[in-house]
Amino acid sequence: MDVATPLKDVLYRIYGARLLAGVRRRPVPSHLGLIQDGHRRYARQAGLSNLEGYRLGADKAREVLTWCAELGVPMVSLWWLSTENLARESADVAAVLRVIDEKVTEWLQDGLAERLRVRIRPIGKLDLLPAATLQILERAEALTREHDGILLNVGVGYGGRQEIVDAMAGYLSDHFSRGSAPEDILRDLTPDMVDKYLYTQDCPDPDLIIRTSGEVRLSGFMLWQSAYSEFYFCDAYWPAFRKVDFLRAIRNYQDRNRRFGR
Repeated sequence: MDVATPLKDVLYRIYGARLLAGVRRRPVPSHLGLIQDGHRRYARQAGLSNLEGYRLGADKAREVLTWCAELGVPMVSLWWLSTENLARESADVAAVLRVIDEKVTEWLQDGLAERLRVRIRPIGKLDLLPAATLQILERAEALTREHDGILLNVGVGYGGRQEIVDAMAGYLSDHFSRGSAPEDILRDLTPDMVDKYLYTQDCPDPDLIIRTSGEVRLSGFMLWQSAYSEFYFCDAYWPAFRKVDFLRAIRNYQDRNRRFGR
């Protein structure tokens, strides 16, 4: 064994503890968005199947939720499956859905949701999902509705463009049902009004969005809500995302001067 390894582990723990202590002394995001990218590339490099990569990614999401609870982050939005992902090969889509079914059920049964007081809420074009997956997500939402720890938005069949289209459709549908005149429909169409029809209509916009895997783009994640979000791009693939990576992202956010366009 490399004699330097034990020393490296000790130094790593000391560094992590100091980083955590520093982050705890300053405000943390009220809403954290996570673009969990790199499952398949990680799996290929590790000689694993995509299914195993997705499972490791779901386990990482569990870890990150505990880190968020440790810091007191009250709201987290995960992106598990995009509308574009649904067009992938059927076997790959089935693997993602299988892991979602397994892990959401696991979080309920092993006490994670209860221990962290996680309120699970699926968001996205949910009617595109298989009935079994939708049933599991709806059950998780019902069983955790009264939890008051972390509000967890789980993006499944989620796409930012589709969310905006659905918001506009909802807005117009409400006006049409009331028989509103065209001039009233146009007059009432404001950014604040659109906010009320988003999947996240009762949530503040994300303060910080973290994307893993080295890609530097949103790929459609919360396009409307991210106008003044801070972004942090990490090279690590999602299954390899470490606590120090997470804490560095939070520290980087804390160091920024947010002006919100002013």
